[in-house]
Amino acid sequence: MATRDIFLGRQPILDRDQRIVAYELLFRAGNTSGAAVTDDMQATASVIHHAFSEMGVQSVLGRQLGFINVSAEMLLSDLVELLPKTQVVLELLETIRADDAIVERCRFLKQQGFMLALDDFLYDDSYRPLLALVDIVKIDLLQHSQEELRSVVSRLKQWPVRLLAEKVDSAEQAALCHSLGFDLFQGFFFARPLVLSARRADPSQLALIQLLGLVLKDADTQQIEQIFKQHPNLTYNLMRLVNSVASGVHRSIASVSQAIMVLGRKQLQRWLQLLLFTLQSGTAYPSPLLVLAATRGKMMELLAAKQQRNADYCDEAFMAGILSLIDTLIDKPLAEIVGELNLGERLTAALLRREGELGPLLQLVESVEHPDLDYTNLLLGQAGALSLSDLTAAEIDAMAWANQVAETTA
Repeated sequence: MATRDIFLGRQPILDRDQRIVAYELLFRAGNTSGAAVTDDMQATASVIHHAFSEMGVQSVLGRQLGFINVSAEMLLSDLVELLPKTQVVLELLETIRADDAIVERCRFLKQQGFMLALDDFLYDDSYRPLLALVDIVKIDLLQHSQEELRSVVSRLKQWPVRLLAEKVDSAEQAALCHSLGFDLFQGFFFARPLVLSARRADPSQLALIQLLGLVLKDADTQQIEQIFKQHPNLTYNLMRLVNSVASGVHRSIASVSQAIMVLGRKQLQRWLQLLLFTLQSGTAYPSPLLVLAATRGKMMELLAAKQQRNADYCDEAFMAGILSLIDTLIDKPLAEIVGELNLGERLTAALLRREGELGPLLQLVESVEHPDLDYTNLLLGQAGALSLSDLTAAEIDAMAWANQVAETTA
């Protein structure tokens, strides 16, 4: 399978405080639908090779752990021992049977310092030897009723394992699993913007909307500074962001006026947009929404550049990616927010209708967050001058940049 036909997806795994602690690396093949594969060994080998060799583990994972699916054949092979044991969790597929060879292999890998997880766990006494060895048990909520879920959690309490709730798609499911004592959570509820509950904007967020409007209108620096002076927390957060390695600035910035002068208005506009996602009250960092927004924005910018668009267009592409999530933060209709910012027709068409020049590109970037590869390939065909390898490169570079941004806010 050629490199250009493969790319990675990743889904965040959160702790009880909704802090990202790991990602599951998801195999994606350009010639298949979703993550469907016929050869577990080939699929896992492709993920390992690309994530930990060609792409670089830090770009894909940042400081977080990476969960990688392994079949029985993969588990018993020498390949897994080449992985960085401090940063991966070997996720044993549900097709693995707990025979003597598997149990002994897991015992050896544990002694070597690897972490182990059981995927899609359904309780069976045959798994008892493995339950004494694994660190994490993943439970698919779609395979259990509420009563079954309570029962399996109760049974698993006799082992010192951490429980991970998989396919958490609603606030009700998240609350139930939290109350049952689950330690980790994974699912679209935490990573899909349409499901994230909106929060009423606090004064700082409303001030940021005002600031964005001023920057877009090319207002005087003094006007911009005056708003920052009324909100010290905004100044603090801005300084943390612009002094991060992700900003590309090689000198320390100590004031808003310096930030405006050194960064320039376009870069200041970018960090004001990201700043919106660092102000969620009561949310631990790195925030899943911040990571998603930063990844979308950077992917949009990189793909626009690949289309050989000019700098202004690339800046608009970045803004479209970031602002495509703004209505998940602020209790206002997206059309009203777009109106307040006085955005141009190209951005308005993309954000409100997914139309115009930027609309299809935004749809393409959003499609990467979901497992329908047929749809992604269809959108690629409509994007013009973009290939799957272009999308892969942009996704990985955007992930690395988003990790840097998220670590700055941690």
